[in-house]
This record gives sequence, structure tokens and C-alpha cells, in this order.
Amino acid sequence: MVIEAYDDPKVVGVTCYVSRARTGGVKGTVGLAEDKSEASIACRQVAPNVQFQDKLPVQEDVFSERMSILFKRLHVVRVVDAKRNTLVYLTYSDKLIDGSPMNAVTAVPVSPSTPIPLKQK
Repeated sequence: MVIEAYDDPKVVGVTCYVSRARTGGVKGTVGLAEDKSEASIACRQVAPNVQFQDKLPVQEDVFSERMSILFKRLHVVRVVDAKRNTLVYLTYSDKLIDGSPMNAVTAVPVSPSTPIPLKQK
């Protein structure tokens, strides 16, 4: 099991923690073993104030990491819930296991005094 921290590059003060299985041994070291598709995510405000580097699209890929040598990636997507002034983060694997991708979701409410700046469509 491994826990990794990712800072949102466009939202200063928000960090996402992703836990997932990581295969060990020789095959895991050289990238030939398949890591499991399950992952969990917890994103938190880690600074007194959240600051935005730019206007945000309603949905955007924030991070992506290769989990095996054969096509499987772990994705973290940010979705803006403008009505609630909240950032929602979703993690999923792009390889299907038993017919549907594994996923997890977390939300970071932003203070009403700091409206989330949205890109116009």
C-alpha cells in the first residue's frame, strides 16, 4: 500500500492524498506487474486560504499516473460545483475490472468569501 500527496496545480492550498496498492517484487520494480485498480482519495484545504492560479473549467484532469506498463492509468479529475462553491475530486482507473471502473470521490468546500473563478464556455 502506498499513500501519495498531490498538490492541485491550479488551486494553491488544496492537496489530494491518494492511497492504492503497489505491487512489489521484481515484476513490480520493473513495471511488469499489474497494480490493482482500487484507490481511495481524500482532498483537503491545507492552507489558511485557497488561492486560484487561473479560472477553472467545470471539469479538468488534474493528475494522471501510470499504474502498469500495459495501458492502465490512475486519474484524478477536478469538478467545480459552482452552486455550492465546492471543488469535487474524483479518482478512477481507466482499465475496466468486472465491467466498471473503480472510483472514489471527495469534496473540498471553499469559503463563500472566495468564489471559485470559472472559465466561460
